[in-house]
Amino acid sequence: MGGNKSYSPPPYIPLDQADAEAPQVSTAEENQQSKNDDHAQWSSGICACFDDPHSCFIGLLCPCFLFGKNAQFLGSGTLMGSCTTHFILWALFNTICCFLTEGILLGLPGCFVACYACGYRKSLRSKYNLQEAPCGDFATHFFCHLCAICQEYREIRERSGDSNSSDLSLVAVTAPQVQKMETPANE
Repeated sequence: MGGNKSYSPPPYIPLDQADAEAPQVSTAEENQQSKNDDHAQWSSGICACFDDPHSCFIGLLCPCFLFGKNAQFLGSGTLMGSCTTHFILWALFNTICCFLTEGILLGLPGCFVACYACGYRKSLRSKYNLQEAPCGDFATHFFCHLCAICQEYREIRERSGDSNSSDLSLVAVTAPQVQKMETPANE
């Protein structure tokens, strides 16, 4: 979401209420209501993965890496430590539960990773004073874990002021310049 910082999601309309019956709120009233709330809006929605296809692709194929990048930015751990913990909770437990229970308890590991990940989402929300949306932190990670870590990455990148570059690569190591030692001239 490069540059569009004034995005706010549409208002909630209950299922039993038709669109025509929904109360129309002017933009000025919406701004006043958002100023009255203490919490800021997320810069992108939970399902806005196609706004940033690169992080969406990484989050789908290797969510532990994207989760590790988020944790590293929040200062809650190292990239490899958080990535490894996420991998163990997500992939290893999923595989073990699937094989041991013949697929019956496939969703059980999601509970473990949601417990672990919701703490990071809560610290991100407190750092940027964000609202708890679309639902609680645990429920967001339990039902939409991959979308949640992609949203958290987009939020970190947007709020850190580096919305154009994608920091999903490993650290590039460059060799130092060639140095020469000279012996002092005898005088």
